[in-house]
Amino acid sequence: MRIYPGGRLLLSGDVVEVVELDGLGVTVRNERTGEFTALQLGRLVAAAKSLEAGSSGGGTGDGIGGGDAGLAMAGLPPVQLAQLRERAGHVREVLSGFRAGHAGGAEAGEPRPGFGPDLRLKDRIAAKAAELNVSTRTVDRWVAAYRASGEAGLLDARLVKGRVSRVDPRWDAAVRQVVAESVNASTPTRSALLRRVTLRLAEDHGEGVVQEPSRSTAYERLNELTKGTNAVSGSAKARRSIAARPQGVYGRLRAIRPGEYVVLDTQDLDIYAMEPVTCRWVPIQLTVAQDLFSRCVVGLRVTPVSTKAVDVAGVLFEAVCPPVDDAAPESRRPPLAPYHGLWDEVVFTEDDLRPGGGLCPPETLVIDHGKAFMSAQVISVCTRLGMSIQPAQPKKPTDKPTVERFFRTLREGLIQHLPAYKGADVHSRGEGIEEQAFYYVHEVEQIIREWVSEVYHRSRHDGLVVAQWPQLELSPLEMLRIGIAKTGQLRMPAWPELAFEFLAVKPRTIQHYGVEVDGLRYNGAVLDGYRNATSPYGGAFAGRWPIRVNPDDVRFVYFQDPTDDSWHRLAWEHAPALSMPFSADAAAYARRLAARQGRHIDTAQALADLLGRWEQGMVTDRRERRIAARLSAERAALTLPVLPEQDARPTPPAMSEGLADLAEVEASPLRLVPDPLAGDGDDEDEIFDAPDDAPGDDFYADAFEVID
Repeated sequence: MRIYPGGRLLLSGDVVEVVELDGLGVTVRNERTGEFTALQLGRLVAAAKSLEAGSSGGGTGDGIGGGDAGLAMAGLPPVQLAQLRERAGHVREVLSGFRAGHAGGAEAGEPRPGFGPDLRLKDRIAAKAAELNVSTRTVDRWVAAYRASGEAGLLDARLVKGRVSRVDPRWDAAVRQVVAESVNASTPTRSALLRRVTLRLAEDHGEGVVQEPSRSTAYERLNELTKGTNAVSGSAKARRSIAARPQGVYGRLRAIRPGEYVVLDTQDLDIYAMEPVTCRWVPIQLTVAQDLFSRCVVGLRVTPVSTKAVDVAGVLFEAVCPPVDDAAPESRRPPLAPYHGLWDEVVFTEDDLRPGGGLCPPETLVIDHGKAFMSAQVISVCTRLGMSIQPAQPKKPTDKPTVERFFRTLREGLIQHLPAYKGADVHSRGEGIEEQAFYYVHEVEQIIREWVSEVYHRSRHDGLVVAQWPQLELSPLEMLRIGIAKTGQLRMPAWPELAFEFLAVKPRTIQHYGVEVDGLRYNGAVLDGYRNATSPYGGAFAGRWPIRVNPDDVRFVYFQDPTDDSWHRLAWEHAPALSMPFSADAAAYARRLAARQGRHIDTAQALADLLGRWEQGMVTDRRERRIAARLSAERAALTLPVLPEQDARPTPPAMSEGLADLAEVEASPLRLVPDPLAGDGDDEDEIFDAPDDAPGDDFYADAFEVID
């Protein structure tokens, strides 16, 4: 395209005429409005098109059908590309006498007889036609196409022409509509879906108006339209997930340093575990916290049945304050990853988020109290530490793809190799899963921790890329070192007692006997100066004292001395009878169990009854089994610092015979033992007569009930 005064161009959709060309500037006149515009020459070149290109779509030659010459050349297979270059050499020999197109690249023996530059072009064309056994008209077309578009002009458009569907577009639209309506339905067969398409076409356009393709063509076209949607094959769950994907370009949360974002999520593990108290199979869940920059897992918790708010708090606390060597022996465990510091942003998923309420300014997120992912005290702790909370959309795995990919890596790299693996869905489940070997819940967590620390954190991760060196393969630990080296800083808690900030707060008065929380009485020497005293706290406390409660272990509550801000542990009056964590749910159920038997509620008696039932494996209903499973999960409580009250344990007071025996015996895991050998010395009457104390018909009523 040439630019000269009087030339006409297409600029911003309007036809303009070049009026003046002066150095690097040009003046054009809009033929529609008559306005004059002065432009820099570079801007004109970047935006203007020739009128011929605007009308014909920018064609570059007849041989490629007006398409992109570079795209056409790139789409040729190697054999056809070699044939094209061979033909171009013949054309150049016709035009110049040399296959290279100039004398400087002459090969041996060039120019050949009949192709000398001194001969007429007509004679050279005739000689080439005779050599290749084609007509002179064919060689003339080659020469004209080469002069117009170079080698691309010699390309046969049929070689790169794509497949164009000849099916009526209205039939395609009906297929897409029926597929979209069937996302939440059961998976249909292809014939059933095509039958729905026929009915839809008759309803929208009339009977026989739209010509339908043949059966084979319809099946082929259906496969093309439903590719990647699981519409007629595959998992229905995956189909719903695919349909819920964001349309268009995916957004991406980018972290530029370690500790900037931590992503939280909970996933059901595809494995059964044994609950040591009730010796029953229970499903388990895994809650993880993952640093977005390094992909390191900085906290995790495996819980039976379901995840509670205290479990999420434990994962968050582990990420903020990793376990240390001087922690309590019963809660000591190796850290998952090197310390990442305090994060700036918490990303999690919650199904029932509602804006407003003012609990967590400035985000002001109110989280449904029935959900375990975030509790009010955790939100307040994050806000106090300067960490904002960013909720992900429910049922949108694309909002947190890194942790979703971790769950898949965990399943494929570890879970599927463990005994009692039940498969990703019911279609993948094997036979006799319950007959296989098993792990206890706490053993599964320990195995996952070791795998994360020794395998996952040291393996190559395709998603970890340094922009300056994209080919470098990195592991999460290597990415962490790079991030710390680039930023040169980490945020850390300003006080070591941060764990108590994650516990629930309950306002209570301090009486002469101590503190009463949910019917349980706690006492300690630190309360001596505050008994029957009014607290200086206002607001919702109204003169009462804040008591920190761990719902997963109600044997102790925690009190902060206002004189020196030191933390102290208050023991429950019956705590010496317990050698393992005792949850609030278990305590409440023990009281209800005693009341159901028609006796006056006594906490010690209720506790003894409940522990006796758990010891014998006589779990009567589903809720009790759930509480038993929660109670048996070791290390369910937060990893709290060692307080002065824990240095010397008091001697247990006199207890009833059953509780004394329980306190003296250390908790040991239950193991299967062989049945005792039975003799054959029974009398005939003893075999057929039921004993007097035989249980009623309802004794086995729940023998085959399955735990969720």
